[in-house]
Amino acid sequence: MHVSSGKLWSMRRLADDNGRFKMVAADQRPPIFSLVRQRKGGEATYDEVASVKEALVDALSPAASAVLLDPIWAFPRCAARLDPRKGLLVTLEDHAFEETAGGRLSREIGDWSVGKIRRLGAEGVKVLAWYRPDGDPGVCERQQEFVERVGRACAANDICFLLELLVYPLPNEAGQTKDYIEHSAKRPELVIRSLEAFADPRFGVDIFKLESPLAAADVPEPGTDGAAECQRWFDALGRAATRPWVMLSAGAEMQQFRRILSYAYRAGASGYLAGRAIWWKAAQAFPDLAAVDAGLRGEGLAYMNEINVLTDAMAKPWTDHPAFGDGIGLEYGGPDFYRQYKDFPRS
Repeated sequence: MHVSSGKLWSMRRLADDNGRFKMVAADQRPPIFSLVRQRKGGEATYDEVASVKEALVDALSPAASAVLLDPIWAFPRCAARLDPRKGLLVTLEDHAFEETAGGRLSREIGDWSVGKIRRLGAEGVKVLAWYRPDGDPGVCERQQEFVERVGRACAANDICFLLELLVYPLPNEAGQTKDYIEHSAKRPELVIRSLEAFADPRFGVDIFKLESPLAAADVPEPGTDGAAECQRWFDALGRAATRPWVMLSAGAEMQQFRRILSYAYRAGASGYLAGRAIWWKAAQAFPDLAAVDAGLRGEGLAYMNEINVLTDAMAKPWTDHPAFGDGIGLEYGGPDFYRQYKDFPRS
């Protein structure tokens, strides 16, 4: 497969030296808003939210291959603190999705764009798309149009496009919440079908960020009852992923996420992009930022190092994904590269 130079460089920068993704997410907004409100008994201020994100980046980024930041609270406060040897992903989607009678609609942050993310020096654009393949067809179509639009912009700016997909409860179902947590009543076939909907090359996805097909609490310990059936669902996820893929934690507990990774790596995942599984316990010490920092550098970092060892042992390097079965070549490689390679879009 021929890969454009910008996307090739992006993928290499986001992964470690062996092609495995060990990416920590510090872009979460509603979960941190809720945490700060609960711990202080009032609305979360900009500085309070940003201070939590600073602590996450400072403590955990040394163990990561890349870091995911939002452009409002995280990037402005963390840009100068982040090791330039680490890859950088930046969020495009607004956390305040639109809830309609037919389902959720994602949208970009106002006054924010793929072009701005590329211009600030990031290696990748991350988008979360809420999706229910069995939901309202009009909503599904609009979500697909949103993702396709982003994919085109990423191609035009020659930057890696990482798509996160999350199943959620429809308006008439139980478990309604606006928090970014796993829909515990999800059906595994909906997770698979969501991925299949966006596997088409027209969406331009370079990395999929995927949830466990089974609720985290229902994923058994490998080698125990139910493990074979669980692995079949993860294997189906791997077959549906037409590009390299990583696992998200969706608020899973540490032990739960470790189990999820073991199944995902057997199915061909190339790493993780996780947040709360790593840092949520430590963040509970807010507003004592010294205690937050101690927890992150203690149990949080120890856990991250543990799953990094698992990733090294079991995850598939992204360059070994079946999409690149015939090898990876540079698009327009050859003496006319400089002529054929496209410039940035003209405004």
